[in-house]
Amino acid sequence: MSESVHTVATLPTERQAGCPFDPPAELLDARRHGPISRCTHPGGRPGWLITGYDLVRSVLADPRFSSRKELMNVVDFELPPAPPGEFLLMDDPQHRRYRQPLAGKFTVRRMRLLTERIEQITADCLDAMEKAGPPTDLVTAFAKPIPTIVICELLGVPYEDRGSFQEQIDTFMGGATSDEELIAAYTATQEYLAQLVAAKRANPTDDVLSELTDSDLTDEELKGISLILLAAGFDTTANMLSLGTFALLQNPAQLAALRADPALTDGAVEELLRYLSVAKTFMRTALEDVEVGGQMIEAGTTVVLSYNTANRDPERFTDPHVLDLSRQDTGGHLAFSHGIHQCLGQQLARVEMQVGFRALLDRFPTLRLAVPAEEVALRPETADIYGVKSLPVTWDREGS
Repeated sequence: MSESVHTVATLPTERQAGCPFDPPAELLDARRHGPISRCTHPGGRPGWLITGYDLVRSVLADPRFSSRKELMNVVDFELPPAPPGEFLLMDDPQHRRYRQPLAGKFTVRRMRLLTERIEQITADCLDAMEKAGPPTDLVTAFAKPIPTIVICELLGVPYEDRGSFQEQIDTFMGGATSDEELIAAYTATQEYLAQLVAAKRANPTDDVLSELTDSDLTDEELKGISLILLAAGFDTTANMLSLGTFALLQNPAQLAALRADPALTDGAVEELLRYLSVAKTFMRTALEDVEVGGQMIEAGTTVVLSYNTANRDPERFTDPHVLDLSRQDTGGHLAFSHGIHQCLGQQLARVEMQVGFRALLDRFPTLRLAVPAEEVALRPETADIYGVKSLPVTWDREGS
């Protein structure tokens, strides 16, 4: 095993001004020193940072590393286990118990059948945006409504409630609030979901949550599963739509190529997923002593897996820091993770992005930023999902 290893001071590290799409410079520097580095977690505990593609992928598939919340050794106090149903922070068999009933509800075939409805939702958003006229905030007019309406309809969340839960999820996933605000938002969301589950049990309708009430899952478990599906189904796609549009507007040659050839859309979505990696880091804890990349990770040590640097690894992707919508080597990117926790809703997200980007560019051929790029407000690195807070855009009205 190697005695010399690079050290990153403390996580998270911040992105450089003027580089909204690139991972933090300190993480890129760590990757240049090798695929694994020592680090210090925000709570002061020592750990490891894995930045290389092959090592990140191998840890994600290794059952000797745990996702369990209560094992995360990042602060100087014990963390509680994840609440029932919140399976992202669990291992098998508990994880399998919650994920298995959902597997058949997010298949490629089922998501493709939703395409027509997603097209209609997208068209409605663009109609409203066009009617209101420029300028507008693309986040509130386009990026948030599309995945929000889709996941609400899938789960059976009343449309009139979308604003409330959307705001709460923004609060506890956006990384820019106090602990008190975060806890209050999380609690309010839990209370709302408890009421929703009870309503579905009493009066089932044609939606995923109602179907799940016919299983052996308890109300508490259904509440946790609903939270995961709502948060993941709304927040990640919303930030990909907004940050992805920002990236396209900042790469005019790529934007022009996409406008000229709609056949590029599917590949463009995969490249944007790789290039932006909005779900930027996840953690795993070693259940036993494990050698990774020539370093011994001791049992009980928590490692940070950097998806954004793994997806920019030059040993895996040619010219990784270049946005190339015609790229042929995007297969296997880690934007949706890997292993047993690979994103359940990835096919839904793909359809929403494929439909959304194509329709937006068709409807507004002169779309552009309404402010200088450096004035676009970004989410902080403390956010669970990276993205923009708002994206002011404008366009030329027809005949102007």
